[in-house]
Amino acid sequence: METKDILLELRTKNNLSQEELAEKVMVTRQAVSRWETGETTPNTETLKLLSKLFDVSINTLLGSPRQLVCQCCGMPLQDSLMSKEKDGSFNEDYCQWCYHDEKFTYDNMDDLINTCIPHMVAQGFPEDQARTYMRGMLPNLKYWKEKQ
Repeated sequence: METKDILLELRTKNNLSQEELAEKVMVTRQAVSRWETGETTPNTETLKLLSKLFDVSINTLLGSPRQLVCQCCGMPLQDSLMSKEKDGSFNEDYCQWCYHDEKFTYDNMDDLINTCIPHMVAQGFPEDQARTYMRGMLPNLKYWKEKQ
C-alpha cells in the first residue's frame, strides 16, 4: 500500500477530516490533501507526528518499504511487537522484549539464545538447528556487533 492510501485510511479510520488532521500535525488542509492524492509526502518531522498520532511506525506510514527485524534477536518486527521510547515514539530497531524503558534485556548472547530456543522449537524447528541458526545470525545484528 502506498503512503497516500495509508494516510487516507488512517485519517478516515480515526474519524478525522482533512482539516482536523492538519491542525493536529500543524500543516494546512491543502498539505493533507496533497499527501492523500500522492502529489507530495509528509516531511520527516511530520511523519514523526503522524506516527505518534496514529500509533504506527514511520515504516508503516511509508508503506513498509523495508522488512524490519529486531537488531538484538532477529525477530521480524511489526508495529505491535516494536519497542517504544519513553516519549511514545517507535524504536524501529528492537522488539519490545529485547528493549524497553530505554534498557536492553540481554547482555549475554547465550541467555538470549536459551530464551529463544523453546519458542523456535514450539514453531517446529529442531533444537540443534535452531541453536546453530541463532549462533550464526546474532553476531550480524547491530546490537551484538556494537557489543564486540
